Amino acid sequence: MPGPAARITDATPRAKSGTKSRAKAGVTRATEVDLGVLNERLGYFVRRLQVWVFQDFIRRLSRLDLSPAQFSVIVVIGANPGLSQAQLATTLGIERARLVRLLHRLEQRGLTERRPSAADGRRHALVLTRSGEKMLADATKLAEQHEDGLKQKLGARQYRTLLEMLRILA
Repeated sequence: MPGPAARITDATPRAKSGTKSRAKAGVTRATEVDLGVLNERLGYFVRRLQVWVFQDFIRRLSRLDLSPAQFSVIVVIGANPGLSQAQLATTLGIERARLVRLLHRLEQRGLTERRPSAADGRRHALVLTRSGEKMLADATKLAEQHEDGLKQKLGARQYRTLLEMLRILA
């Protein structure tokens, strides 16, 4: 079964020879469905790409029992030891209540710690534990494999171009 990236490419309207006989048999394919104005909508294809990218990333991280959101959290904490919860929530665009639940799960697994902030006693300074650092290293390897797969599907030049364009919009 081709991935969504292939289906996105195949979604352009085509001649529909033989469609009626397959439809009568109850068989339809994504390549035979007219997308109408969706075929000209960036948001539609960005969403389809996002779903495909996340499915692959989730599958890879599942080996470590880690979600993409948890991966993002440990990456940012690892790069910014002592970061506050509020800064982390703002940086990742995660609702604070959801972040608290995420941090609680990561703490239960022994991957992160919330320590009193030296700068402000009302805040927590977030750090990775040794186990968290090892998890980050293992997860980063899987994330690199994921990105390598994307580069292979898109081509290195188109991958860089798409990444640069999305950074501008983010």
